[in-house]
Amino acid sequence: MIFLTGDTHGNFARIIDFTKKHNTTKDDLLIMLGDVAINYLGKIDDAPCKHHLNKLPITFLCIHGNHEMRPESLPEYKEIEWNEGLVYMEPKYPFLLFAKDGEVYNLNGTRCIAIGGAYSIDKFHRLMRGLEWWKDEQPSAEIKQRVEKKLDSLNWTIDVVLSHTAPMKYEPHKVSLEIYGGFKIDKSTEEWLNSIEDRLTYKKWYCGHFHTNKIIDKMRFLYKDFVELYEYTERTGGL
Repeated sequence: MIFLTGDTHGNFARIIDFTKKHNTTKDDLLIMLGDVAINYLGKIDDAPCKHHLNKLPITFLCIHGNHEMRPESLPEYKEIEWNEGLVYMEPKYPFLLFAKDGEVYNLNGTRCIAIGGAYSIDKFHRLMRGLEWWKDEQPSAEIKQRVEKKLDSLNWTIDVVLSHTAPMKYEPHKVSLEIYGGFKIDKSTEEWLNSIEDRLTYKKWYCGHFHTNKIIDKMRFLYKDFVELYEYTERTGGL
């Protein structure tokens, strides 16, 4: 089975509980919609967490968020083929997979494109306190071009979008106000996703980032909730 959930920020208690409650196995897939934060501290400090997650009875596919290093920037990760697309995998932890932005994965017949990244509202807080922040947290021009080129090849038609943040038009304003307050926010990624969504024919879009569980049209925001990917495909009679 294929499940999805939102940001964990390094706290995996609910993930562990979920695997126990649902008696999952390595054949089951959990899509994490960014800010997993298992590449936050660095190779040595992150290792115990990775080791523990890799042993859980489930396989992870992680979308890139803004509270973690990009796996392609770390030498331990290798690109491998997986479900008709490319993912990043650290050989020590073969069940912790990271999506490559712009790749399309065939998940039990459902074509899903990965589009990670976002701006960190706590950027300056982290910098002032000597905490980690990465300048490549948002998709680069190269990544955006790769995503658009892939969608061109698909005639701008896809089943599911898996992203960290959401197109700006779908931003949950009340939640955003609570999170952002009076901070000045760089919304260039959300504006770009607007331009993607305007052109795209799709059936469902899943994202995290806003720490809320909410549905707006075909946009599903996930935080601590878990949903099954097949619930949507069954409701629409298959893909």
